[in-house]
Amino acid sequence: MIVRGRMASPSDEGEGSTEKAFRRLIFLIAILVGIVLIIVVQLVRLQVFRAAAGDEPVILQDYPSKGSYQQGWILDCHGYVLALTTFDYDISAAPRSIGSAQKAEDIANKLSPFLDRPPAELVPILNQDKLYALLKPRLSKELADEITSLGLTGIYTEARFRREYPGRELAAHVLGFVTYEYTGTYGVEGYYEPVLKGIAVVSGERIPLQDITLCGMFHQLTLPQNGPHLILTLDRNIQYLVEQELARGIGKYGAESGTVIIMDPRTGAILAMANYPSYDPNRYYEDQERHGNPAISDHYEPGSVLKVITMAAGLDAGVITAQSTFFDSGIAEVWGFIIRDPDHQSHGTVTMTDILAYSLNVGVAHVSTSLGAERFYAYLRDFGFGRPTDVDLYGEVPGSVKVPGSEEWTECDLATNSFGQGIAVTPLQMITAVAAVANRGLLVKPYIVQGIVDGQGVIVTQPPAVRQVIFPEVAEQLTEMLVEAVKRGAELATVPGYDIAGKTGTAQIPVEGGYDPQWTIASFVGYAPADDPQFIILVKIDRPKVASEGAQVAAPVFRAIAERLFVLLDVPPDSMRLANR
Repeated sequence: MIVRGRMASPSDEGEGSTEKAFRRLIFLIAILVGIVLIIVVQLVRLQVFRAAAGDEPVILQDYPSKGSYQQGWILDCHGYVLALTTFDYDISAAPRSIGSAQKAEDIANKLSPFLDRPPAELVPILNQDKLYALLKPRLSKELADEITSLGLTGIYTEARFRREYPGRELAAHVLGFVTYEYTGTYGVEGYYEPVLKGIAVVSGERIPLQDITLCGMFHQLTLPQNGPHLILTLDRNIQYLVEQELARGIGKYGAESGTVIIMDPRTGAILAMANYPSYDPNRYYEDQERHGNPAISDHYEPGSVLKVITMAAGLDAGVITAQSTFFDSGIAEVWGFIIRDPDHQSHGTVTMTDILAYSLNVGVAHVSTSLGAERFYAYLRDFGFGRPTDVDLYGEVPGSVKVPGSEEWTECDLATNSFGQGIAVTPLQMITAVAAVANRGLLVKPYIVQGIVDGQGVIVTQPPAVRQVIFPEVAEQLTEMLVEAVKRGAELATVPGYDIAGKTGTAQIPVEGGYDPQWTIASFVGYAPADDPQFIILVKIDRPKVASEGAQVAAPVFRAIAERLFVLLDVPPDSMRLANR
């Protein structure tokens, strides 16, 4: 080949090829850019100008926009869905695109039956000089489809995610709710909102989903792949029976409100947590005063249930033994403060078990004063009073314990605190403390979420034990004393065939200037089987009218729940269980 009088070299041919390839590339890019511009212009023309002019109705979106997120589901320990995300539709208008007052009136007349709003209410909205106005939120797909089929100028339907709670009031205070602005609030929804949205990093042991067994039955789930899903320690069946029995007890004793918590004392797993009255998180806006969870956000004076902790401290410190005796006169003066036993009687020489069985204030005050302030309050702190349990639920409060050195504390508090007066606790703090006795002296942290499921498996979230608060042999000894106390002082809590360890409480309610002369808080905390506890139950009934004492009001509710719980958890009677050891 000849180029301007000289021979073409191989490099000349390579340069020519490269130049041709470059020109072809530029040509292709120009074509692609042109196509994109044509598409963009067409979209703008169709979606803005023609929609604004009313030539075409806006097409119903079947799903929320891709920029939206779907929060993970919440399931009980068997895989039953307690909270999930669905979607419904907002109906809105672009008033500026409607065009005239007459058109606005015509549209209002057509929309009125679907929106359940009179035309006179819709017309001013449609006549506004605005780009956007919400007409009605949360309509069903069927209604939204019908509105779209009308082809109304400037009327839009848009899908929005919505949180749904199939059980309605079931476990409402545990779950919390998601607001219309899609913010998780209260309960698990509030505490785990960053996790459910899929933007938080959670630490814990990760194992394959198919390899995990949760709550004894749960094995494998196939779930929508959106935000991570939460598996609770909560058992839907147990939660249901607890809510049933609590409501029945409230009605039977004419009470104002109440709380029941069930835990596994060996792990801290919460099997049920119920409050009465409750609310429907699907309609959270109707009962705003009920949103807080009284089990963790309200504190009260626990009364005689706290005698379990005082006795545990005395035994562990060695100031008393189970065989120790005390002369109980029924009344005592402690630093100028008069203490009386609940029955206002003298019981003479009694044992430490008698003090628990007959719930003797004078006797347990003897234990706390024998301990001394420093040791007594150290044990209260070790059992978790005066600080949050750090349960994974939104809204927990720490309770209140006056201690030596603070302005509020007086020497007589050492005596009155021993039987649960002048100290404020939450129901969860109280059951967690007694659970340490059931668990051979080892305090565990209560928790409600046992697993977080994402695309890679399950993150197990069981927290480690907190600390050993009393010696194991002391806990076993105290358990035997509590079994006897139930048999002699709380017969209405007993279940045939099972030894139950527990304690009643009848607490006065503080008011300005002293205590309410009429109302009480009746409670009972018990665990079973006593020698190998599978569960612990706290029952708290507020302001009962028919009776006032824990042994009369809370103990029967405990028994009603425990009887059914033994069946649900497949716990054999003591005689069968011990014979098989």
